[in-house]
Amino acid sequence: MKKSTQNMAFYVPYILWIALFVIAPMLLIVYQSFFNIEGQFTLSNYATYFQSGTYIMMTINSVWYAFLITALTLLISYPAAYLLHYAKHKELWLLLIILPTWINLLLKAYAFIGIFSQDGGVNTFLRMMGLGTHQFLFTDFSFIFVASYIEIPFMILPIFNGIEELNEGLVNASRDLGAKWWQTFTRVILPLTMSGVKAGVQAVFIPSLSLFMLTRLIGGNRVITLGTAIEEHFLTTMNWGMGSTIGVVLIVAMVVIMFLTGERKKKGGRQA
Repeated sequence: MKKSTQNMAFYVPYILWIALFVIAPMLLIVYQSFFNIEGQFTLSNYATYFQSGTYIMMTINSVWYAFLITALTLLISYPAAYLLHYAKHKELWLLLIILPTWINLLLKAYAFIGIFSQDGGVNTFLRMMGLGTHQFLFTDFSFIFVASYIEIPFMILPIFNGIEELNEGLVNASRDLGAKWWQTFTRVILPLTMSGVKAGVQAVFIPSLSLFMLTRLIGGNRVITLGTAIEEHFLTTMNWGMGSTIGVVLIVAMVVIMFLTGERKKKGGRQA
C-alpha cells in the first residue's frame, strides 16, 4: 500500500501539467466559443461557421495543405531515415537533422524570404544560368516548400526510431526466400515500421492544420487557412468567440487524426 502511494506521487506533476496546460485551455476555448463579440451567450458562432462558404473553404484549404506538406515530408523522410539507419556515424547525422529545430521559426521564415526574393540566392543563381528572374516568394510552392523543410525533422525522427527497432532477421529471411526488394519493403519493412510512420504523420499533419505565420510571411496571404482566421479573430477583429469556435473545430480535427493514425489493439491484445 505504501509503495503504491509513493508511485502515485510521481504522477502528480504530470497530472497537474496536463490539467493546467492542456485540459484547462481547451475548456476555456470551448467555453469562449459560446459567446459573441458583445459577450452574450449564443450558438450563432457555430451556425456561422457551418453555414459560411468562406469558413468551409478555409477548412478544405487547411486539410489540403496539411496533406500536401505531410505527403512531401513523408516521401523525403522515409528514404532519409532508412539510409540514416545504415549510415556510419548516424548519431552525428541525426544531430545535424535535429539542429534546425533549435533555430527560431521566425528567423527561418525570414531566411527563406531572403532566399526566394527577387534578389535572393535562387534568382541570382537562375540569372547566372541565363534563366531570368522568377516569382518564388508568395506562392503555394514557396509555402509548401518552407513548411515541409521545417517539419521534416519531426517526420524523420519517429520513422528512424521505428526502423531502428526493425528485426533485421526478418528482412534477411525475406530476401533468402526469394522476395524482390519491393516485396521485402511492402510486406516486411513498411508494415513493421508503420508505427513510426503514423507517429510522424501525427507530428506533421496536426501542426500543419493551424499554420498562420508562414501563410503570411511566405505565402503572402495567398494561402488562407484556419490558423490565419484564428489569428485574425483574436488579434484584429477581437471576436474571440468566433476564433474560439474555429479553435474547437481544429481540436476536433486533431482528435480525429490522432484516432485514425493511432495504434489499435486487436482481440487477443495484438496491436494493429
